[in-house]
Amino acid sequence: MALSKAIVVDKIEVHEKGQVGVRTATVVSEDGVELSRSYHRHVLAPGADTSGEDTRVAAVAAATWTSEVVSDWDAFTAAS
Repeated sequence: MALSKAIVVDKIEVHEKGQVGVRTATVVSEDGVELSRSYHRHVLAPGADTSGEDTRVAAVAAATWTSEVVSDWDAFTAAS
């Protein structure tokens, strides 16, 4: 009987104003059979530090966050 726990990024979404939504799944398995799965979500604003994120999340953010997207985001948050 071998229990294992894995945390995986299973969804990356780009929102309207350039925010990157990340969903991670925590999967608990016993002998290769999934026993439970739970989710956690967080959102990264354009220009945020992605150094602690999964490499795929950082790549999506880098591709999405052009200087125009970051400028628009800064203007949007300043107006709020």
